[in-house]
Amino acid sequence: MQARLNHRELMPELMNSLIALNKAVDECGLEKSLLHLIKLRASQINGCSFCVDMHSREARNDGDTEQRLYLVSAWRESPLFSARERAALDWVESVTRISDHAPTDQQFAAMRENFADAEIAKLTVAIGMINIWNRLSVSFQVPHPVTAKAAE
Repeated sequence: MQARLNHRELMPELMNSLIALNKAVDECGLEKSLLHLIKLRASQINGCSFCVDMHSREARNDGDTEQRLYLVSAWRESPLFSARERAALDWVESVTRISDHAPTDQQFAAMRENFADAEIAKLTVAIGMINIWNRLSVSFQVPHPVTAKAAE
């Protein structure tokens, strides 16, 4: 796959703004491990290979396990995720697929059981942020890096 265009070079001011927002999201006070999970799940839903690759590597480097990362796409059937993570993963699926079905009152209630209102707002911005990155990478076919060993 070859990138369709280099959006980073074509819009440096907008990219700098996105990078600044992304940094603010990463430093918003939510657990790094939770942010990795929601970024990975949204990227899986959106079919963004660049972001799936990046966020699974970052999560692993920050201490998450291979097994949990493999099971993010099947989190409902796995006991490896906490109630807080489950609420967030359910929320990310609904917010990412908002045109199919908006988050329900039941999902919001589950969020409120596990997160303060400010955390819900931050998590929702984080979901929006990864969806922006996914849409750019998928639309412009940004290829993920391939190591020499993986290419064999």
